[in-house]
Amino acid sequence: MALVKRNKMWSTDFSVNGQRYRQSLHTSDWREAQQREKALIADATIGRLTPSGQQFVRLAFSEAAARYLQSRTLELSERSLKKERQLLVQPSRHFGSTPVAKITTDMLIAYRESRSITGVANAYLNMETGAIRRILKRAKRWHLIADDFRPLKERRDIGRALSEEEKNRLLRFAAMRPEWVGVRFAVVLALNTTMRGCEIKGLRWRDVDLLDQTVTIRRSKTAAGARVIPLNGDALNVIVQLYKRAQGIGGDSSEHFVFPSCENDRIDPTRPQRTWRTAWRKLTRSIECPACGVLQNPSEHCIAANCGTDLKNVKSSLSGLRFHDLRHHAITELAESADSDQVIMSIAGHVSQKMLAHYSHVRLSAKRKALDALNTSGKAEGYDTNNGTNGPARLIQRPQVIETNGRPVRARTADLHRVKVAL
Repeated sequence: MALVKRNKMWSTDFSVNGQRYRQSLHTSDWREAQQREKALIADATIGRLTPSGQQFVRLAFSEAAARYLQSRTLELSERSLKKERQLLVQPSRHFGSTPVAKITTDMLIAYRESRSITGVANAYLNMETGAIRRILKRAKRWHLIADDFRPLKERRDIGRALSEEEKNRLLRFAAMRPEWVGVRFAVVLALNTTMRGCEIKGLRWRDVDLLDQTVTIRRSKTAAGARVIPLNGDALNVIVQLYKRAQGIGGDSSEHFVFPSCENDRIDPTRPQRTWRTAWRKLTRSIECPACGVLQNPSEHCIAANCGTDLKNVKSSLSGLRFHDLRHHAITELAESADSDQVIMSIAGHVSQKMLAHYSHVRLSAKRKALDALNTSGKAEGYDTNNGTNGPARLIQRPQVIETNGRPVRARTADLHRVKVAL
């Protein structure tokens, strides 16, 4: 163990378990150099200063992120690796050529604040900083930041159940424009099967059984998501329409996707549809003119030539609705139908009461209906004041007389008299 001064900066040279460590302490103060050397020796003793970690920590963050993703290729599924790559796009742009060893708590906080200003939600920021944390752990640097860096608070009330009026409006609007036919089919399936958007997009014709009227979810977000879902009348009708459409384009093979890819007006049934975000946003933001009933985008005046009604205060009640909220709504309707929790969880693919409670948004009308069942007004006999005081005379049961040593206990004279008369 030795301290050496080079170019006015102290460096250390020591060995632990036969492994030699030499590096700069980045200080010109001798006492501070001693403290940093002791900290390095302690880290080396517990394995934090491995040779691979020393090499990795010197890399620029963008290069370190690329090497990290390469090392996770065999560990993660294709979908998880794609998500991890997406989470590191913005951090790689922000930190760029900054060495991993130079990243500090203040830099991470500043990055998070800059992303938050652009409107990024706390949940996604936590996922991004989680990916950064995994890289810093690989470099054996996270322990220097962990005590001063905390994740942001996330919303726990995310999710929405539609009213009956909103549900009918959504279905009616979706049927008004031919370019929304794909998203309309997806909406009906989500409302009637509890399927997630990714489950609908990944559905193949081999997963559909028209004889048994079921769909099989083979791959989902979680292991519990793999399940068999019966098709009700509305869902079956949509599946039949989709099958007829698939026959028309030659996409009815068992390996073809129920929702095929469509890019540049070219349909490819061997690939799944990636997104219907544009159609979904237009659908949920559209408004209906109260005067002429024309469906249109939000504007100041109606686009109809003979109308021109002021639409400044007309807002869509569906604005901000997420496609995933349709799953919340479907589970809410199942919860309100008085089915057992086990049946609901087997349909929705849940494995815990906590997740069921997260997705269920039992509405006030259902709660009122349940409480109305406890109401006793209107019944022949009840416990209200009139029945309690002025109700018809009822037979008085003969009191029982308890005797102790031949003498009655707690029995009044009048009660004993009535017993004698009855006898």
